[in-house]
This record gives sequence, structure tokens and C-alpha cells, in this order.
Amino acid sequence: MDGKRRPPATAQQAHAQMDHLVALGIVAQHDVAQRLGLNVTDLTCLGFVLEAEGAGEPISAGDLAQRANLTTGAITGVINRLERAGYAHRRHDPGDRRRVRVVADVSAAARVYEVYEGNHRRIAELFADYSPEEIAVLSDWLTRATDIMRASLRKVREVGKGGNG
Repeated sequence: MDGKRRPPATAQQAHAQMDHLVALGIVAQHDVAQRLGLNVTDLTCLGFVLEAEGAGEPISAGDLAQRANLTTGAITGVINRLERAGYAHRRHDPGDRRRVRVVADVSAAARVYEVYEGNHRRIAELFADYSPEEIAVLSDWLTRATDIMRASLRKVREVGKGGNG
């Protein structure tokens, strides 16, 4: 859709729309997690597990902790809960038996995909309305905004521990 006209917007308007999307996403994740019998953190981590498997490499417990911005102790609890709920299990890394990989249960993954299928299809349809160049800009912006959010989270956590932030 090269050359498609877009409505004008200011940076403030775009920021407000981002805030609305994030807020709605939080509510939606809570509802999806509840439907699947999980909490939001566990659902988020399960999403990272599924994403890694989709890329062809099961995620290590340490990488999962880093991706989810959790401590290794907290990620142990997440993995324990995902195992008890039947969504994932631990597998020793064949290249390093000390390292643990987290693998999704096949039937559990199907249940998760079923819940998200409609939304993923509609988002794909939305992306189809943008040119490859526009998608590149969106992807760059989202990547950089995620880095900013990650840095902001670190600062919030530092202040919570008595740091200067």
C-alpha cells in the first residue's frame, strides 16, 4: 500500500494512543491468563517459551529470566507453575547438562494459540495495510520503545530498592 495517506498526528497524540494500547494490553493479558488458568507473569513467560520454540531453539531458564526481567529465583517459580499447570517442562540441554531448557507442552501450546488466533489474524491484516518501509519504521520504533521501557523498569526497580534512579 505504498503512498497510502495516513491521518496527521502529533507525537503527543501518538504517545496517548500508545498508552491506551498498553493499558488495553494489560487488561487483555490478565483476561487471557485467567482463561488459561495462569497469572500474567506466567503467561508472559509462556509466550517467550513459545516464541523461542517457533524460532527453532528452546529457551534456557536463564534467558527466560532475562527476557521476562525476572530474577533466576523468580523464574524457577514460574517454571514450576507452568509445569504443574501442564504448559511446559524442563529439558536438559544436550550440549550442557547443567543448563536447563524450557519446552512447551504441544497440547498446551495449541490451547494458547487458539485463544490468540483471532487477534493475530487481525493484526496480520492490519500490517497488510502498510508498506514494507512503513513496517520497518514501526518495527524500529517498537524495538526502541521496548528498550526505553526496559531501562525505565530498571530505574523503577532501583528506586524501589533505595537507589537514586
